[in-house]
Parts: sequence; C-alpha cells; structure tokens
Amino acid sequence: MWVAKFVYSHDCILGNRCKKFKVSLQGVAFSVFKEKGRTITSSMFQASGEETDINQFFIDLKKDKNVIKLERKGHTFLLHEKAEKKAVKHYNPRIIFIKPVLINEKGEETWEISSWEKSEVSKFFYSVKREMKNFKLLKFVNIPLDNVFFPRLMPNLTEKQKHAIELAVYQGYYTSPRQIDLRKLAKLMKISLATYDQHLRAAEEKLIPNLLYYTK
Repeated sequence: MWVAKFVYSHDCILGNRCKKFKVSLQGVAFSVFKEKGRTITSSMFQASGEETDINQFFIDLKKDKNVIKLERKGHTFLLHEKAEKKAVKHYNPRIIFIKPVLINEKGEETWEISSWEKSEVSKFFYSVKREMKNFKLLKFVNIPLDNVFFPRLMPNLTEKQKHAIELAVYQGYYTSPRQIDLRKLAKLMKISLATYDQHLRAAEEKLIPNLLYYTK
C-alpha cells in the first residue's frame, strides 16, 4: 500500500475562515462528482476552538457563495459545496483517505492518502502541488496494510465532553511534556476542576475503546 502525506495552503472557504477565526477542522469527503460542469463535494467536518470563534466561523461560512448546503449540529457540520479550486477535485476512486483531512488555525491542510498503485498516489499529489501554494510532501512510502489506521466513527459525545477533550488537545495536554494541566483547562472552560475532569474522563472512556475496536 503506497501512502503519501502532504501539507499545503491555498485560497479556500474553510482554510481562510480557520485562519480568520482561529478554528481548526478535521474531516472527510463523502463524495466528489461533476454537476453541470462543476466539481461538487459533500464532506463532514468537526470544528475545534473557542465556542464564540466556532459560532462566528459558521455564521460567516453560511454567507459564502460556494456553499450549496450546510447543516450543523454542535461542532460537527455537513457541507455541500462547489469545489473547483480545491484539491479534492483531483480525487478518483482509486485513492483512499486513510486519515481525516486536517485544517489548522493557519489555514494549512494536511492530507494522508493511499492507493495500491504508486502511480495513482504520485499523480494525485503532483496535481495538487501544481495548483497549491506552499506545498510540502512529508512522506511517500510503501507500507504494510496493518500500519494504516482506520478509526471507527466518532462516538456520541455530549457537547461538553467534546469541548473538554478538544480543549485538552488544542492546549497541549496530551503532548509530552504536557503544556497545560487540568486546573488551567478547567479555568479556560470556565467550570470547576472536578466538573472538567468528569467531562474529560467521560470523553476518553468513549473515545479510547473506539480507537482499539474494543467492545465489552
């Protein structure tokens, strides 16, 4: 299995707003198709950041002329959009998304794709490289299938559980060494230490078994 990981930035309705409102996204494209000569994509994303920033992100995104449909539930949203200037327009069914696409607060997109055919992977990222700014290929390797990570769908976290774990990830709680402790995270979320710890533990209990495909 050939795997490529690359990062780039460009003029994008999502990346531009991530940079403007200090929001990050992770998501997957469900479908890419042509309609009346236009490239259309349907995707699902999970937004991370401060609640007020995320709300402003959505308000502004709804106004974009390239948005066909937008449905939001909490920090998760389904997006149906025109994608003429996006990397996803180069997608074909031989390409597999093995990780969610990540868009950080600088508007940079990180992709990790795969295919059985080396030529399909190289053709895809070279097509993206020709059109996008600041393209950087991080890896292009042939690896065994058991090294490819296929997570299960996101479990049903409450909004407070989602916010707690997103905040912990964003603030560096899970880095080594840790960049923040639980007390400071609770203060940022404006709740007590005990309540924050409860939300975070509940989120971890739902997430970790899903990563390992474990069920009781």
